[in-house]
Amino acid sequence: MIVGTGVDIVDIARFERQVARTPRLVERLFVPHERELPPRSLAARFAVKEAAAKALKAPPGMIWQDCWVTNDADGAPHLHTTGTVAEEQRRRGVRTWHVTISHDGGMAVAFVVAEGQEGHPHD
Repeated sequence: MIVGTGVDIVDIARFERQVARTPRLVERLFVPHERELPPRSLAARFAVKEAAAKALKAPPGMIWQDCWVTNDADGAPHLHTTGTVAEEQRRRGVRTWHVTISHDGGMAVAFVVAEGQEGHPHD
């Protein structure tokens, strides 16, 4: 059963300008292994984090570093959670995340589906 969905789009050039103006933004938003990625990939990962927050109904107090993206051997993105995000995930009964990312025309877009188990108290 779908618990929530979220989508976000990021203008890559605008994201790069924001990071250039506020370099510590990368440290605030991303876990260490993400910080080494090129701006295009960081913009996409930020879109995933925003989309995940929307799928969770944008809970207050979410810490950006409490969710991050890795890619499997085939390049497919996977969302990982801890702390504030994992707690909200548990509270809402989310068992599985489905994530897709795309880039086109200077934009990065992410779509996230939060899937849960039937019979959870929040159904």
